[in-house]
Amino acid sequence: MKVAPQKEHIFHPSLPLAVYREISAHLRQVQGVKTGLLERHSSSFDYNTRQVKGLWIEYPKNLDSFYQERLEEILAYYAGLYGSWNRQSIYDNEQ
Repeated sequence: MKVAPQKEHIFHPSLPLAVYREISAHLRQVQGVKTGLLERHSSSFDYNTRQVKGLWIEYPKNLDSFYQERLEEILAYYAGLYGSWNRQSIYDNEQ
């Protein structure tokens, strides 16, 4: 039986696109972790609003503790720079 991956959305109310890209690139260096940008859908462009909603992160539920710790260290590092994250676990209804 295949184990469903752990999925999360993380976001911070004031991070610009460049910082999200940097964090995403940093997280992808952790073995087993996949990540990408959550698109923001808007009918018009506004320089005063964020260009993305946040990041999605996906990793095996049984991710080795070494890599899990590394993932948390990276998120903690950026939280220290920019403030705490809003984190939301995503559950799939598919099995």
